[in-house]
Amino acid sequence: MSTAVSDALLDETRRPAAVSALTQVIDAEVADKSGIGGTAVKAGYAAAKKLGGDFVPSATDRLLPQFAAALDPLWASKGAAPFAAYLQARSEEAANALLAVTDAKAEATSHTAAKKVYGAMRSKAKEQVVAALPRLGATVERLVQS
Repeated sequence: MSTAVSDALLDETRRPAAVSALTQVIDAEVADKSGIGGTAVKAGYAAAKKLGGDFVPSATDRLLPQFAAALDPLWASKGAAPFAAYLQARSEEAANALLAVTDAKAEATSHTAAKKVYGAMRSKAKEQVVAALPRLGATVERLVQS
């Protein structure tokens, strides 16, 4: 069994399942949002999905190598702790590592609509990523160990 997130999630036989599971994490996190902030997140997500029916899974697949690499050092240092709990305990570090990936991608994109949606949501992104860490960690652990 692989001990690296990258090795497990990027394996060609496992990658489609990883993309699907991670897209489900995103969908569930957005669906769970409430209040004014949740409405804004849902609106931004709906706008992103309107960019193309497969925009979210495609973006997840394109960013998966960078996200996996960002999670590798955290996975390697988690010891026996469940990954969800480990990420929660290091929420600042984990969120910054993941957001560095999306920030770089947004900066480099020529897709102005995607850049605009990301820019509008970026100020609250860390809060959203931190909230998603338990679900993300549990999903990644399941994918790595399967």
